[in-house]
Amino acid sequence: MNWKYTIIDSEKSTIDILKGRFEAFTDFECVGVSFCYQESVNSILKYTPDVVFINIDGANNRGCFDAIHFINELYQYVIELPKFVAISSTKNYAYDFLKNNFFDYILKPVSELELRKVVSKIKKKSNLNEFNKLCLKSYKDYRFIEIDEILFLKADNNATDFFMNDDSTVSAYKTLKSFELILPKNFIRIHNSYIINSDYVSRIHFGKSKCNIKNCTYIIPFSRSYKRNVNNLEKSLSKNALNSLN
Repeated sequence: MNWKYTIIDSEKSTIDILKGRFEAFTDFECVGVSFCYQESVNSILKYTPDVVFINIDGANNRGCFDAIHFINELYQYVIELPKFVAISSTKNYAYDFLKNNFFDYILKPVSELELRKVVSKIKKKSNLNEFNKLCLKSYKDYRFIEIDEILFLKADNNATDFFMNDDSTVSAYKTLKSFELILPKNFIRIHNSYIINSDYVSRIHFGKSKCNIKNCTYIIPFSRSYKRNVNNLEKSLSKNALNSLN
């Protein structure tokens, strides 16, 4: 499989370093370089890259705000966003960006090791999406569950509970975040404590900030910080559904 990436950066030196590092990865192709957010919209819509690298160091410390605002705007035009990787000279904004569903956050100057980590994570997630089972390991105990039978996941301190469509619950001793990184794209984080399988969503109530799941009486809340994910989910589901006029 080959991957396409674009770069949004006003610093030529950073662009040159990043493109130079990518020479070691022949299955990644640079399909566009933009010097500002507005230019990049056309590039993303035209080439549909898999990954977008954004230098978030903006003038007057507005880089954090501008980059997140830019991605919010992109939701108007695309159903599925590429993976966004923030590049910065400081760790100051790392929490904000990872909280807002950036795939990764790396520091300048971009080292070969850090880029290799990002590439490995992208490939790992892509490969895992091709499998239909999930292995939950605990010491010498190996539990295998069908991925398409998972209704939703719920965080339980440092463990995660899997709610299945046969009304069973399976627990795993890993955090919700660890499963968010490897599950297929139809699994969507909508709350600090919940990831849902979008294939089972039967209702989204924006007034009450809740989602209903098929084959389940459990009503799952979504939080303001993940509302963008819910908006995107609604657009995706509506695209494949007949709409009645009220």
